[in-house]
Formats: sequence, structure tokens, C-alpha cells
Amino acid sequence: MYHREFEPPDQLRDTIKCFWYNRRDTGEDPSRFEVQPDGYAEIIFHFGSGCSIIYNDGLQPLPSPFMIGLLNQPVLFYAENRLEIIAIRCFPWTVFDLLGLPSDKDEVRIVEHPIVQLQSTLDELVKAGKIADAVDQVKHYFLNAWSQVATDSMLFKAGVAMREANGTIPVSQVASAAHATVRTLERKFKQSSGHSVKDVSGLMRFEQVRNQLWLDPTANLAGLAHEFGYTDQSHLSREFKRYSGTTPAAFARKAKKGKQIVPSNFVTFVHR
Repeated sequence: MYHREFEPPDQLRDTIKCFWYNRRDTGEDPSRFEVQPDGYAEIIFHFGSGCSIIYNDGLQPLPSPFMIGLLNQPVLFYAENRLEIIAIRCFPWTVFDLLGLPSDKDEVRIVEHPIVQLQSTLDELVKAGKIADAVDQVKHYFLNAWSQVATDSMLFKAGVAMREANGTIPVSQVASAAHATVRTLERKFKQSSGHSVKDVSGLMRFEQVRNQLWLDPTANLAGLAHEFGYTDQSHLSREFKRYSGTTPAAFARKAKKGKQIVPSNFVTFVHR
């Protein structure tokens, strides 16, 4: 498996975390892979033999592109042979306004938007191995979209505060940083993202703990609980299991094995 991330242009840094490319070759054996919750919404273009989501009643093929919203539990996907992905990792309080889409809480969403017209151009570039050119096409599209959308200074300031604190500060402090009342901030934040500030902060905090355990499976849980503002270790464990479906200790054991086949900087997608 190969993974590479691309920095956004300066104008997009408060809207988009990064662009990324991933390639996996499963050979003759189909592959299931798990997407863990985090504090981002992602727009996924995929190429090759296709990608499906796994539900209890079977597989559902996904068009390209599709969107992964904020997850409350891991989601399983399925691919065969070669799967290549170009994705846009967005802050959830900006992505819907940027694309002019209504916000919602759908975890996996089919994208009905002019951005789908990029698919054929990107497909040709990916087939030719011109990945950087394909990412540049996506960057150009989002720069153009950004130039036509007015920036909401309240959401911008709230997002900066949440990101700098990794989701560890209370809503009242986020509102203070945004120069807004809690009620006004929550209303506008939910309008723009479909979620509350607390929802997103909880995912951001979980993501930080998850990443730390991935990078260092021997990390002290009590220390992580203190570092990321949980009441105690048991509070961390409850929240971690809520989002991941497993305990921090079980995830650490899985990470120790998974790092043998997955790059250490690639946490969101985990083999099953």
C-alpha cells in the first residue's frame, strides 16, 4: 500500500486539512478495510476496480465521488484488485458551505454536485500515473469554489480554537474565542456542519488519542487521559470505545500488528 498527503494552498488552509492519495493492490484476495472516526469530512474519488461499503445485508457499490461525514463508529469498506483514491480532507464546519450543499449527519453520502464532473479527468490522469497533476486539478477546483464563498469569521475563529486545543476546550471557551454567545455559535455551527461543537470536539479529542496509540501502542493511558482533558482513564476508555467499538488496550494491540503492513502516518484507514 502507498499513501501520500499534499498540503492545501494557503487560501484553503482554514477549509481543507489536506489532499491525499492512496493506492492498494489486493491481488487475487479481496480486501476489507476499516475507516475509523475522526474530526473531518472527506470527499473520496476512487479509481480502479471500485469500492463498496459493507452493510449487515451485504455490499453496496459506491459511486465516485462519495463523502464520508463524521462517524460515530468505524465503517467497513471492500475492494478488489487495485483501488486508488484521491481525497479531500475537510473541516466539517466548512465543507458544506464550500460546496453549497445542505449539511446533514449522513455518515456516508452520495455526492450530487457538479464536482462529479472531475471524475473523468482525474481517471485519465490516474491511469497515466500523473497523481500530482490529478491533485492539482482538485486543488484548482476548490480554489475556485473558495473564491465564490464568503468566509464566516465566527466559524473561522471557532475552528481555529478547536484545532489548536485538539478538541479539549469546553464550548463556552470556543464561543469566547469566536466572540459569540454559546447559543449563537451552536446554531451556526450546526447549520454549517450538521453537528454540535461538542460532537466535533469529542471526535477531535478521540482522534488525538487514537493517533497517539497508533504511533506508540505502549503509551500510558492515564497520561493520555490527563493530556487530552478527560476526567480520568475510565472516562477516556468509555469515549474511546464509543467511537472505535473497542477498548484503547485492544486498539493498541491491533496497532502493534497493523503497523507491520500499514504506514505509521496512515491511521484513518486500517486493514481488517
